[in-house]
Amino acid sequence: MILFPNAKINIGLNITERRPDGYHNLETIFYPININDALEVVESSELSFTSSGLDIPGRMEDNLCIKGYHLLKKDYDLPPVSIHLHKNIPIGAGLGGGSADAAFFIKLIDQLFKLGLSVEKMTDYARNLGADCAFFIESKPVFAFERGDEFEPIKLDLSKYKIALVMPDVHISTSEAFGGIKPTPVKDSLLDLIAEPITEWKKYIKNDFETSVFKNHVEIRGVKAALYEAGAIYASMSGSGASVFGIFEQIPDLQHLAEDNQVFYDI
Repeated sequence: MILFPNAKINIGLNITERRPDGYHNLETIFYPININDALEVVESSELSFTSSGLDIPGRMEDNLCIKGYHLLKKDYDLPPVSIHLHKNIPIGAGLGGGSADAAFFIKLIDQLFKLGLSVEKMTDYARNLGADCAFFIESKPVFAFERGDEFEPIKLDLSKYKIALVMPDVHISTSEAFGGIKPTPVKDSLLDLIAEPITEWKKYIKNDFETSVFKNHVEIRGVKAALYEAGAIYASMSGSGASVFGIFEQIPDLQHLAEDNQVFYDI
């Protein structure tokens, strides 16, 4: 059985406070986009994980799909499975690719072995694997808060616009991104700001990670500027980076950026 995990972008991201458990409280808008991996799971004689496409760093046992299998195995009598992931969503991009793979793995196991899991139950499992994993169970636009794993559905439809995304040849680790952050309470919540016309987002909606990431990686700052020069209504780094997206009224010409970066159109 095969499913196709999708990526997401963050429209705005405010780090509001540091939590006693070491994590941070934040608020952001998660919006699904059409950049996809391919995840296949079949019953097997032993548990295994293979991959193709983009290189996936780390040990097999640390992969979130493997962790998801062991999490479900505690509650259900699952047979061993063979997992193959074709990786297309850029890594270290702030697009949630690893989290999407984990969430879709849970959905795939539920379908493959007819576990009958509710959306709420799958969401609970996903929360155990990572802060934003739970979003990908339904993958619908939401206002995310607390650790980024509590959601409020929002009516946000960008289908009449064209979203382009540029991924520089840079990897931003979570530790690097959070290393330059100073949590600050917000005056105006993103839940209210997202209701403003898109033409106004540039004035009010920001990503707190940009300050430190742009300082250390001028090429990412340059990509954002280039998207505005190409006519973006709104442009921002997604999540903790390094990808930058732009929202356009029509598909832009970004050939000049494609020489040194990955460019995804109409996502």
